[in-house]
Amino acid sequence: MALLNSLFSGVSGLRNHQAMMDVIGNNIANVNTIGYKGSRITFSDTFNQLIKSGTNPTDGTGGTNSMQVGLGMKVNSIDRNWNQGTVERTGITTDLALQGPGMFILNNNGIQQYSRAGAFMFDADGKLVNPQNGAIVQGKVANGLGEIPAGNAIQDIIIDKNLRLPAIATQNVSWGGNLESGSPTKRTDIVEMSGNYKSDATANPAGTDQQPYTIYGIDGTEYELIVDYQNTAYDGTTTPPTEAAYTVNYTVNDVDGNPVVIDQSGSQALTFDAITSNNTTSALNITGDGGNIDFELSFNDLTSTDSATSVSSVIDKGETVEDVTGTVTIYDTLGNAHSLTIEYTHIDENTWAWNVDSPSTGQLAPGANGVIKFKSNGSIESISQAGNLVSLPDLPSINFEPGSGAGNMDIKLDFGFGTTKFTQTALSSQVAALSDGSAASSLSNLNIDNFGNIVGIFSNGVSQSLAQVMVATFANLNGLTSIGDNMYQVAANAGDPRIGEPGESTTTTIQSGGLEQSNVDLSEEFTKMIISQRGFQANARVVTTADALLQEITNLIR
Repeated sequence: MALLNSLFSGVSGLRNHQAMMDVIGNNIANVNTIGYKGSRITFSDTFNQLIKSGTNPTDGTGGTNSMQVGLGMKVNSIDRNWNQGTVERTGITTDLALQGPGMFILNNNGIQQYSRAGAFMFDADGKLVNPQNGAIVQGKVANGLGEIPAGNAIQDIIIDKNLRLPAIATQNVSWGGNLESGSPTKRTDIVEMSGNYKSDATANPAGTDQQPYTIYGIDGTEYELIVDYQNTAYDGTTTPPTEAAYTVNYTVNDVDGNPVVIDQSGSQALTFDAITSNNTTSALNITGDGGNIDFELSFNDLTSTDSATSVSSVIDKGETVEDVTGTVTIYDTLGNAHSLTIEYTHIDENTWAWNVDSPSTGQLAPGANGVIKFKSNGSIESISQAGNLVSLPDLPSINFEPGSGAGNMDIKLDFGFGTTKFTQTALSSQVAALSDGSAASSLSNLNIDNFGNIVGIFSNGVSQSLAQVMVATFANLNGLTSIGDNMYQVAANAGDPRIGEPGESTTTTIQSGGLEQSNVDLSEEFTKMIISQRGFQANARVVTTADALLQEITNLIR
């Protein structure tokens, strides 16, 4: 009987070491299978036959141990190794690798299945699928505003490749940068007349010689100053006097050429020193247009000699004033693009005027101008529009009528508050702008981030969330059963799937453009193969030896 036991024990060893080779062979066969998790086999002994029961110690004798003979071995468990596999970069956006314990969720003909293999693609209907069997990846699909719904309700991920975004009209333009505090002031403070008036009256009949000059008001408004002279000593009908007598006439016009009301008479007689021929007339302070015009007209550099008449004027000692200009693209309700330009003009210490240029198309409503005042530390103190102070943090607003069937637009201009956007420092002037709104656009590309968000990149540069891949985790991954095609199904002892978003809640993230490789360790498998082979050989020797002993027993009857 003992011989038969050893024979059966050897047979069980042969059978189960063969099972071990089956597991090892399967692992090695799947060494390059994406998302594959290697398996391991463990053994345990079987029921042991009791030969003699043990006894307890007594006062006169000691205790004895039980005696048992084992009846062989069996497979204890076949488990999967769910350790993370390495990720191979592929560069294909829809190739997804999981980092963490989560599983992709797929819908295969109404049956929910799970996988670690993320070699997905979009089919003709825009479904994100497993190309092996057409199972559809599950997740959440965004609404038309690009908002992913809350919760863990899942559905087929379908992306319309012909998706288009409607035009979005610009509502806000945000400006930022720096305005150089030492920039020349675009505000006319002094006009200096220089040159010579010919003292011989016979060469200067009565009349005028008009000369226009561009000057700027306190708020940077452009005006035209016309200064002319008149020889009042010669009336053209009598014998000319020996010496000429000159009067300067001055007029201020707006940019359309219409005269502007000034507070002075409009003319000034000039006097010259008889010896030096230098002008002795005091400078005039010219004011007008409601206080916006305020400059000094100086005659100090004028002379009256026998030389020919040649007179000119220098504005603000010849300083070159340049506006700081910023341009941004805005979109109307039909998606037409318009260039919106704002000019920033230094009009006084810590004070800059802003003026919106009307785009080449459409019409800008009046009042698209104002003043920004800065504090001594370079931060914004106040903002006004069309002479009215804006109560920060409220924003100035302009009205633009684009035409071509598009609706009127109210656009808010955000210059910041304090030092958040605009500053005035000694650094050179530099401005930039950002605007919302966009033209109508079509889907041009897709990105997938670490949290499974499928983000559409549109032809106008706008990005919008389209869907989110969801993952499932299980209390016991070894409870899942493999059904082929790198897919698993829930079975007994796996627990219910916990569906969640990639990230903190599932401790799983997604890497786009890569695939998780098999976690099979070839060196370990080959080592186990040697162990399996030796175990099989040893058990084979047990069988052959038991057979030899049985042969000897049968020979006893001869």
